[in-house]
Amino acid sequence: MNRQPIPEDLRRFVLTSVPSVPFLEALLLLRANPGQEWTGEMLAGRLYTSERTAQGLLDELCRAGMAAPCPGPQAQRYCYAPASEALRERVDNLAELYSRHLVDITNLIHSTLDRKAQQFADAFRLRKEH
Repeated sequence: MNRQPIPEDLRRFVLTSVPSVPFLEALLLLRANPGQEWTGEMLAGRLYTSERTAQGLLDELCRAGMAAPCPGPQAQRYCYAPASEALRERVDNLAELYSRHLVDITNLIHSTLDRKAQQFADAFRLRKEH
């Protein structure tokens, strides 16, 4: 049985906008609970990671335009808030695809990380040789 490839628009989105699997998991968790206000502590508990790591993920999601600080007096609470309707639709499509092709999406994210690590190592090696 041939597997259907990841659509090109979602492939580009993952390669350019999803830096890690924990980032994607945090994004999808926020998306699945759109009315929920999240703290680093709450997200850490759901992702089985440290509070510091979870807070970093929330900060990254905000910088990427996928989450935002929640309105109100509560400090350090974040909500799912894509910066545009197009981004919301892309995340929705990715969530649906990820539910059916978790391994394919995960491998795509890891291939990006591996490539970046190799580029870094190559740059260091070139610098050291000169």
